[in-house]
Amino acid sequence: MKLPIKAATSALALAALLATAPALAEEQQPAAAAANTSTAAPTVAEADAFVADAEKQLADLGIYGAQVAWINATYITDDTDAVNARVGAEFTEMQVRYASGAARFDGLKGLSYDTRRKLDILKQSIVLPAPATPGAAKELNDLATRLQSAYGKGKGTLRGQEINGSDIEAAMGTNRNPAELKEMWVSWHDNVGKPMRGDYAKLVEIANKGAVDLGYKDLGAMWRAGYDMPADDFAKMMDRLWTQVKPLYDALHCYTRAKLNEKYGDAVQAKTGPIRADLLGNMWAQEWGNIYDIVAPKGAGDLGFDIGDLLVAKQYDPVKMVKAGEGFYTSLGFAKLPDSFWTRSQITKPRDREVVCHASAWDIDNVDDLRIKMCTKVNSDDFVTIHHELGHNFYQRAYNKQPYLYLNGANDGFHEAIGDFIALSVTPDYLVRIGLLDPAKVPSADKDIGLLLRQAMDKVAFLPFGLLMDKWRWGVFSGQISPASYNKAWTDLRLQYQGIVPPEPRDEGDFDPGAKYHIPGNTPYARYFLARILQFQFYKAACEQAGWKGPLHRCSFYGNKEVGAKLDAMLKMGASKPWPDALQAFTGSREIDGSAMIAYFKPLIAWLDKQNKGQRCGW
Repeated sequence: MKLPIKAATSALALAALLATAPALAEEQQPAAAAANTSTAAPTVAEADAFVADAEKQLADLGIYGAQVAWINATYITDDTDAVNARVGAEFTEMQVRYASGAARFDGLKGLSYDTRRKLDILKQSIVLPAPATPGAAKELNDLATRLQSAYGKGKGTLRGQEINGSDIEAAMGTNRNPAELKEMWVSWHDNVGKPMRGDYAKLVEIANKGAVDLGYKDLGAMWRAGYDMPADDFAKMMDRLWTQVKPLYDALHCYTRAKLNEKYGDAVQAKTGPIRADLLGNMWAQEWGNIYDIVAPKGAGDLGFDIGDLLVAKQYDPVKMVKAGEGFYTSLGFAKLPDSFWTRSQITKPRDREVVCHASAWDIDNVDDLRIKMCTKVNSDDFVTIHHELGHNFYQRAYNKQPYLYLNGANDGFHEAIGDFIALSVTPDYLVRIGLLDPAKVPSADKDIGLLLRQAMDKVAFLPFGLLMDKWRWGVFSGQISPASYNKAWTDLRLQYQGIVPPEPRDEGDFDPGAKYHIPGNTPYARYFLARILQFQFYKAACEQAGWKGPLHRCSFYGNKEVGAKLDAMLKMGASKPWPDALQAFTGSREIDGSAMIAYFKPLIAWLDKQNKGQRCGW
């Protein structure tokens, strides 16, 4: 867990802190303006000194801020809320000052590699930059705060009764009544998204000017600038990755549509064309795992064991579960977690106070004060989550010798992908190796289809949504999508990439993008698409290094020190080098590649092709 400049910050904390940036920028405008309009030409020595000062000041306040944020997350009171908000505001103020100052050195010749890279990192640490125009920063902050608050207070209806955001999300996953699903979808989009339209358009106008002040073409170009390549090349890379995995998504779409048609009939879901968005178990149709009961193949979905039952049978408690997760990493050659991890982490929910239960990994002091925060239960989901969260901690410790501004993942997709690819390794073979599963009870290959289909309903179904979120915003920021066509462009992209349509016609009186938190919350989304692709690329590379010979999805590299050494070499780099260098250190490739995901799901692809025979796939 870090303050905003770090990758492992929780989404809610990140959004709350970044929302304060524009207003704080206004307080810094005179200094920033002076730095950017100085008649004296900047020098290399000034740039070096500027970066050194930024790293020292950000590091000092960052450690204190992380301590305060930890107290707030594990002991929620009005007082800890207030203190956390104050230190978060101070940190964001500092970020704004250094981002504005860094722009002064744009184009300066003779800078060292590290100074140039760190200046760029400083500029890219703000999601919503404010322009120098008097009053603009306050207006931008007011708009950002209003949009986030509107989402947080948003409500829909179910059977005519008001229902809040978390409850309506849960109901969308379990309800199988198409009329009620439509009511929830429409009411949420109408009540939450529609009122945001004017504020969002104004926010885009102001933030775009702020991005231009920092030397970028527009806000989308600024967001894409953090990937060690020209902004247009990054967009092309995303398109290339989508082309690689699209056939798998298309096959899943075709199969899922047929199953929905079987359940609901032609009047609700036609046999051909797009899928009705509200039928997929999720308000945004971004992950479909909640409707696995509708699509599950008979018999094939039963693995023959449940990890939660195995844990109970072996008398695991939450601490023993975390010890097992640690054991995966130490088996690869990583050092054990420090003693302080076990005394300072929140592994179970305290009974005497309110805490944030959402699982997260924290690095308090940038050295070895590593912690996780969970309300762990003895079940399969939390066992997998532990392996994921510890991936953040071992990544954080691996790069702890780097300078402050390099204490991060190689790009913002790497941190999530590390945890995800380790979590993919919780396979039957691994469970046998650690004594949880009887070797005689390892499921036969005929059970694999169900497991792969369940994985695909979330990991594959997410891909087009993960891509189009920022495609829409990039178009908005560049002016290619005008305010007059916001909703049409959104609906068109959803149809083009996801093959879905709203349950009823929408028009430009609506603002359906606002019904997804990351739009009013101004959280860039490309990182999530990248993480879905990267996790399989990392996993396949590890399995090849381990000499795995069986089906990829059954691979375990538990205990392989060669894999651990190569992984450590990548993790130690942090953000010090362009991400292709880090990727090459572990996988041997300098390109993010979707073929590993295809290889993982190869048995499912063959099975889906058989199931889809005779169907008119596509939309």
